[in-house]
Amino acid sequence: MKDFEEAGLLRVYIGERDSAHGGEPTHLRILHMARELGLAGATVLHGSQGYHHGGRLHDAGILRLAEELPVIVEVVDKEARLLEFVGQIRPLIRSGCITMQSVSWLEVKPNNSQS
Repeated sequence: MKDFEEAGLLRVYIGERDSAHGGEPTHLRILHMARELGLAGATVLHGSQGYHHGGRLHDAGILRLAEELPVIVEVVDKEARLLEFVGQIRPLIRSGCITMQSVSWLEVKPNNSQS
């Protein structure tokens, strides 16, 4: 059995309406860049509630469907690769937060052999 490896987990907290150059949503641009660079994996998580430095609550209540909801883009890879990636995505983020932490990673792939 394969052992866990050291890796990094990058999280980018932004708003759902944030857009990159050309009008593409920032979270999708970050996801596409991670894939183009061959980073190990990325996921976009859409939040139902949240607040940021301004303290204003954003939620998905029925009367607030037009509000900006939080989005988190998570990217996993070796920490050195993620640090390089931060340098590339930083100009895309006008308002938000970027965090990184060390994680233990075990990649599970489909097993084509029959037991």
